[in-house]
Amino acid sequence: MRNKPGSIPTGLACLFIFEKPMPQPMFLSIDAGNSTVVFGLYSEETATWHPTLRVDTRKKLSVLQLEKLLGHYFLENDWKLESVDAIGLSTVVPDLEPVLMQCCKNFFGRKPYLINGYSYDKLPVHTGNPHEIGSDLMANITAAYSVFREACIVVDFGTALTFSTVDDAGKVIGINIVPGIKTAINSLFSRTAKLPKVQFEMPASILGKTTVHSIQAGIFYGYTALVKGMLASISAETNCSYKIAATGGLSAVMDHLNDQFDLVDIHLTLKGIHQITSLNS
Repeated sequence: MRNKPGSIPTGLACLFIFEKPMPQPMFLSIDAGNSTVVFGLYSEETATWHPTLRVDTRKKLSVLQLEKLLGHYFLENDWKLESVDAIGLSTVVPDLEPVLMQCCKNFFGRKPYLINGYSYDKLPVHTGNPHEIGSDLMANITAAYSVFREACIVVDFGTALTFSTVDDAGKVIGINIVPGIKTAINSLFSRTAKLPKVQFEMPASILGKTTVHSIQAGIFYGYTALVKGMLASISAETNCSYKIAATGGLSAVMDHLNDQFDLVDIHLTLKGIHQITSLNS
């Protein structure tokens, strides 16, 4: 029997009707920190990171709350749950670990790979204190060293401002931790009677003219000097020059420091989680 012009050939009809396109495989990185849980999806096919979901962790989170937020996140972006074929989890908040593990099991039907001190044996970087260094810092180091393949420092502008230093051989030779920018501003606001909470923005002048301007100038110009001074001191003590990478939610606010960095990547931690999980799978 001859088919009409423009019609589907009879022999192929069932193929067109019943065959569904396979969902694009994606990897889910989860970075659970003291202020925020970041969910980031990586497309294995296109090698791209999609917009992230950020959830405030300063209030107690439940499995149900996270499932609702993830549901909206996937619905708004028209993603299929079955497209997530692997999950990596880094958390520095012990109380969040069981909540996130159960959420992934309920929502995606699979348990995430939990990064810990035993995860580092297969990495191109190594540390003498695998059970003391935070998994987020190790993710940063892994991702940065995979880019540079030489001595580097990762500056992470998070709840804490951290400097993770790695030598040419990939050995972690030191970590420096100071209160983060947001932590410093919130501390001023919460521990003083008259000082107001201020916007996270770099003022035009270092000389404060109002109370708000004075706090902004002190914090942002002070942290600018801190970052430059820390990088210079590490280089001087080790007699080594380093490639410098910056990451963290507030790295964008400190964009005037970009001339200090060889790489600025807000997804650096998520990329490291992906790499560590893949090497251990």
